[in-house]
Amino acid sequence: MLDTDKMEEYLKETFFLDFKHPKYSEFVSKINSTGSKKETAIALYYYIRDHFIYDPYHLDLRYSSLKGSNLLLKKRAWCVEKSIVLAACARKFDIPSRLGYAIVINHIGVEKLTSYLKRKEIVFHGYVELFIENNWVKCTPSFDQRICKLTKVPPLDWDGTNDSIFQSYTNDGKFMEYIKDYGTFSDVPILLMNEEMKKYYPHLFESSFETKEFSFHHLDLNKEK
Repeated sequence: MLDTDKMEEYLKETFFLDFKHPKYSEFVSKINSTGSKKETAIALYYYIRDHFIYDPYHLDLRYSSLKGSNLLLKKRAWCVEKSIVLAACARKFDIPSRLGYAIVINHIGVEKLTSYLKRKEIVFHGYVELFIENNWVKCTPSFDQRICKLTKVPPLDWDGTNDSIFQSYTNDGKFMEYIKDYGTFSDVPILLMNEEMKKYYPHLFESSFETKEFSFHHLDLNKEK
């Protein structure tokens, strides 16, 4: 039996998932929502996956930067940003959504990124769970067709029924590994995200990073507590 009150939490508008903002109507104007919720969810997944060029080299963990309506203006986005947009758009079409985060290794196309992060773990990789036909189904809209073509791996398909989160990172069948799952959230856990990033990448919080190749912005955790 479904917990109706809990399900409402996964449908409501939040600061980050601000799907009532006028920008969303224009953004999803190409989505055909006349079919089932499952068909709409699948259409949203593919649209958001390929609308943004995957870019993990410009990370911004501040409030306004992770606000969905601000992300809609971008052409390039990383996994956390794409997941926020998908979760918000799903709620706009009355599809319950929640945000999931994990630590992964063997992440697609991040050879240069690990040199900036100084370790192989990718912390707070984002994915989405959508409630479709009485089941929560996982998907990750991170890796668009262009980045997959460049790295010579097939993009992740999603059928709205089965989980789809294991992106291959080589063309011989090796997949990204999830080594820690933070679980799912009804909204962006921005403080936890900053805290975990600081734990794994303390050097990023000690200096300023703002170049064409790599940038990183974060909350001042001393002020937030």
